[in-house]
Amino acid sequence: MSKRSLLAVLAILCGLGLMLSLSAPAYGQAKAKDTYILKGAPMGGVKFEHKLHAERAENKCETCHHVSKPEKALDQPQQACTACHNKAATPPMKTNTVGAFHKTATATAGNCIDCHKTENAKGKKAPVKCMDCHKKENT
Repeated sequence: MSKRSLLAVLAILCGLGLMLSLSAPAYGQAKAKDTYILKGAPMGGVKFEHKLHAERAENKCETCHHVSKPEKALDQPQQACTACHNKAATPPMKTNTVGAFHKTATATAGNCIDCHKTENAKGKKAPVKCMDCHKKENT
């Protein structure tokens, strides 16, 4: 292989390496999808638009993603709620999936509904009735 060909191959490899390193998100964390379907609720799944919620929270991830608890350390700076909160809270976790979103059995308080009520008080039209979010077609 000629010196010129070797330099061309090295330049291409360096360029590819640079492109890969610039495209990888911070902390080695995968980029969040724009829309998730949160399945498993008996009333039907919930279509969750991550991008919309992130914009409303002014990209402050900690608004929804709380810091790690001693019971279970995070694998990455932000994780899906279901990474720790399972359908049935399995030790060492104490809060199941429903409890992570709705703190009361009647779902009148909790992370989601509290924020939606606050947004509505500001004149926004955030859904506050169960069936506004939970839909059978999302199951």
